Amino acid sequence: MSKRLVVSSVVGVAVFGAVVAGGLAVAAAATELTVDHATARYTPASGKKAASLTFTADVRDDSGVKSLNVLAWPADSKLDPTERDMRDVDRATCAKVSAEKAVCTYAPPITEKEAEKLTEGTWYVSVLATAKDGDTTFVPKAAEFTVVR
Repeated sequence: MSKRLVVSSVVGVAVFGAVVAGGLAVAAAATELTVDHATARYTPASGKKAASLTFTADVRDDSGVKSLNVLAWPADSKLDPTERDMRDVDRATCAKVSAEKAVCTYAPPITEKEAEKLTEGTWYVSVLATAKDGDTTFVPKAAEFTVVR
């Protein structure tokens, strides 16, 4: 066997191995349901403009995104929600970006009376993401925001 053929075979095996390993890494990363880039912002009422809360997050799963349940709660309440608690709370609106990704937004209406009763200080947002294949991911403190008057 010539040296040229052996070198070509070794290079071919190395390239094939790298492609297979890379493909497996991508496949493994894509199967997990994730919630990324979560942000929350509270804006107090001003003049005729009502108070508002906006939460957004990127949700990904190889089967697609079914839903994102959202709960905002004051840190000083010591609430500590669980995954089970999250099944019956508000849902974000999720816009499909691709077969595997959705951008989810939660912006509940806040009345003047509700805004007056909100506890000032740090708040957290807990989320429960559900994929189309039934997988779930619970993030107890996906984002943080501050309520001020």
